[in-house]
Amino acid sequence: MNRKIRIAVLAGGVLGLLVAYRGGGSWALAAPATTQNVDFQVYGGQAAGDRYSALTQINRSNVQNLRVAWTYNTGDTAGGIQTQPLIVDRRMFVYSATQKVAALDAVTGKVLWNFDSGLQSGLPARGFSYWTDGTQKVLFAGVLYNLWALDPETGKPIATFGDGGKIDLREDLGPESPKGLVAITTPGVIYKDMIITGFRTGESKPAVHGDIRAYDVHTGKLRWAFHTIPHPGEPGYETWPKDAWKYTGAANNWAGMVVDEKRGIVYAPTGSAVSDFYGADRAGNDLYANTLLALDGNTGKLIWYFQGVHHDMWDRDFPSPPALVTVKHDGKSVDAVAQPTKQGVVYLFDRVTGEPLYPIAEHPFPASTVPGEWSSPTQPMPSVPEPYARQRLTEDMLTTRTPEAHAWAVEQFRTFRSGGQFFPFALDKQTVVFPGYDGGAEYGGSAVDPTIGVIYINANDVAWTGGLTEAKAAVGVGSTIYQGNCAECHGQDRAGTPPTFPSLVEASGRMTPEQMAAVIHNGRGRMPAFPDITDTRLEALLNYVRTGQDAAAGGAGAGAPHTDRQEPGMEGYLDKYRFTGYRKFLDPEGYPAIVPPWGTLNAIDLNTGKYLWKIPFGEYPELAAKGMKNTGSENYGGPILTASDLLIIGATIYDHKMHAYDSRTGQLLWEHELPYAGNATPATYMIDGKQYIVIGTSNGKNRTGPQGAAYVVFALP
Repeated sequence: MNRKIRIAVLAGGVLGLLVAYRGGGSWALAAPATTQNVDFQVYGGQAAGDRYSALTQINRSNVQNLRVAWTYNTGDTAGGIQTQPLIVDRRMFVYSATQKVAALDAVTGKVLWNFDSGLQSGLPARGFSYWTDGTQKVLFAGVLYNLWALDPETGKPIATFGDGGKIDLREDLGPESPKGLVAITTPGVIYKDMIITGFRTGESKPAVHGDIRAYDVHTGKLRWAFHTIPHPGEPGYETWPKDAWKYTGAANNWAGMVVDEKRGIVYAPTGSAVSDFYGADRAGNDLYANTLLALDGNTGKLIWYFQGVHHDMWDRDFPSPPALVTVKHDGKSVDAVAQPTKQGVVYLFDRVTGEPLYPIAEHPFPASTVPGEWSSPTQPMPSVPEPYARQRLTEDMLTTRTPEAHAWAVEQFRTFRSGGQFFPFALDKQTVVFPGYDGGAEYGGSAVDPTIGVIYINANDVAWTGGLTEAKAAVGVGSTIYQGNCAECHGQDRAGTPPTFPSLVEASGRMTPEQMAAVIHNGRGRMPAFPDITDTRLEALLNYVRTGQDAAAGGAGAGAPHTDRQEPGMEGYLDKYRFTGYRKFLDPEGYPAIVPPWGTLNAIDLNTGKYLWKIPFGEYPELAAKGMKNTGSENYGGPILTASDLLIIGATIYDHKMHAYDSRTGQLLWEHELPYAGNATPATYMIDGKQYIVIGTSNGKNRTGPQGAAYVVFALP
């Protein structure tokens, strides 16, 4: 009989020594019955980011008995929750949809304290960072551009950290960095006595440099910085035009990082450089955008790197933290790092050397035909594992949901350009991006079984389109700010692409100027915040958004052309060609215009690169009621895995369900309807010998559903 011993090291260094039989002929070391309290004190479960828990009280035989233990409503009437809570010393730390912080009794849900920074943000807040040396304890909470150090017992700022308990991440970027959005959406990682952090920034110019920085946990002083857009004399500088580092931006780590604590290596994936879809002013491969970086945690020095997309023109950011895992490869045990992608492939590297464990080939792709654009002649793709999302849309893949929907989809598709991955955009035509801008993997991350080397990835498999067009002339302050910051999502005509990106023409009829100003300053969901657009510039932008006309503001009015990106009062920098907007390929009734599955859940054996199972994930309740089940749906937020072979995940947008699967087979064992969609990654913990599971819920991804936000906690009776 094949037997595998799985060593489960619990939080606090407690070694579980209770042997439990696993179905399928193997054995596992599980948490001992005497273990009473097991915290969840790291975003992603552990520094390795594997989202794995050694807890086994909730298992395949009793999971169907899970019940709601308590619910905490945040009081929000709109907005999204993407937070994976931390649970430390019987306290659960959570965010509201506006980034207020609360500590809850993790057994009862009672509020222990609240912290309001005074800043409001509608941007995602995916979690916290926690540091302790056994005596001192610090909870790090990001609120927009401020990183706060809080006393986890009281919620009070720790005055010795930074400026009265906070540091401003807009600082320490150097005078040459353009000004723009800085927002902490995914928490930093702790290494020794440092917190290492990235941030979200804009996706069109101007955007700040995406430096990765380490700060002292006691003082808030900068310890080191890695320039993701290399400065003169630094390796990688030659992959950009001369002096591009002075005017370009982003290439930032927004998705989060993981740490090999034993070796002191930080693994940080980055996103694309601005502008996302037109890179005429950044000709070259653009290191270290779209790159998995391995950095020395002590110094920030580069150890190795892998660039997943050369000169990105499709917004193919690495979307989630990687995961550390040990696999068997060529008969040897190899410590590896696995990185999922938006394009639906997973890369696997030796985490020390950066050598790929499966071949990665550079494939040729067509050149861009857009004037001024430079495109890489090749792009990398792994040979193994096979993609977990479909790679090229063809006419035989169009929806058959109804004859009318199919006929409509065929008519639309015949106007598109569809060439698969890395097919360049063209002027005034729509090009298929498949999987879309929000797929395959997303921010929730993957779960890994560190004992057997299997990775679990939930993925989106929906087509979008995009294109370029000549930029509309901006004649005044309002139109210039709009074209530079807003047109990419809401279109040059302010009509948007509902429901994903609302029409600002319609929004102007239901929102006051004051409400619009609040959204501009605080952001909301996908929309970034623009806190620096103030005074006469804000007045000019609001007037243009609401009327489509420029009006005199700040000394510039209708007829005053924008010719210099540094002109006072101008927030944008207009490229010659502009993105025509994010367009999801939906049929007239709002369903994906391709055949299912529209979302999947995947189990891949990283030892062999082969799939153990793959299933549709999610459904539309109204279609399921008509017999169209197992379609899959878009899903956001990742899974966690337990030593009892449970894969636990919410994520699905429309059916609002929490799910538990048998991780060995993909069989659904339990599901429970949530008040809103569980678009966050769960966490699990134990207090007084009782195991709990928590997930944040909201409908920020589904504006047509009931709005609100709540954390729901489950336990056995």
